[in-house]
Amino acid sequence: MTEGGISYLPKCLAVGWGKHNITVNAVAPTFIATPGTERALSNAAFRADVIERIAALHRIGEPMEVAGAVVFLASPAASFITGDTILIDGGWTAR
Repeated sequence: MTEGGISYLPKCLAVGWGKHNITVNAVAPTFIATPGTERALSNAAFRADVIERIAALHRIGEPMEVAGAVVFLASPAASFITGDTILIDGGWTAR
């Protein structure tokens, strides 16, 4: 239920703020190698499970792979994209 609410939020905000020419999007990354995930991913069994679930690429994401999507959304190239959530999950949801 929470996941559905989070993905619905940009849609609702985009409709409300669009009249002010404001776009609203979200970025939803999977496990990314950061200090915040380091402890969990240091557990070998947990890390192996996560890598297996990242169905297409079978690896942990890097911060720059998320940053690229954020830079794109903040650029003029994304000026007609609003109310969307970009999944950066290496294929996790493709399963």
